[in-house]
Amino acid sequence: MTTLIRVSRTAERLVADLFTIIDEGRWDELPDVFAANCVYERPGYEPLTGLAAIDHFYRHTRIISTGRHQVERVVSDLGSAACWGRFTGRDRTGQPLEEGFADAYLVEDGKIVHRTTYFFRAAI
Repeated sequence: MTTLIRVSRTAERLVADLFTIIDEGRWDELPDVFAANCVYERPGYEPLTGLAAIDHFYRHTRIISTGRHQVERVVSDLGSAACWGRFTGRDRTGQPLEEGFADAYLVEDGKIVHRTTYFFRAAI
């Protein structure tokens, strides 16, 4: 008899899956990485609360039309993770975008329940 052991997704895999979904515009797969009650905070926007709000943001609100995240590093413990890297792409008007970013995550049952994005530019 074979016993199956469920192995949780590593933080590195979760972050890689998240950015693959975002970079490839596979919005129907957002529930694979975000919990239904997830909160996403990013500069310039009110917190996005719930999967429907996050889905709407990516499909209709986000200024980015195309691009790619290049993650430099992921660190984690049992219930949290952080990553940083660079994004390169184009906005909806075709203008080039390049931005350093960092994300902090709270994770439960292999899905993101809270995400905060930070950008590297002067704010105060």
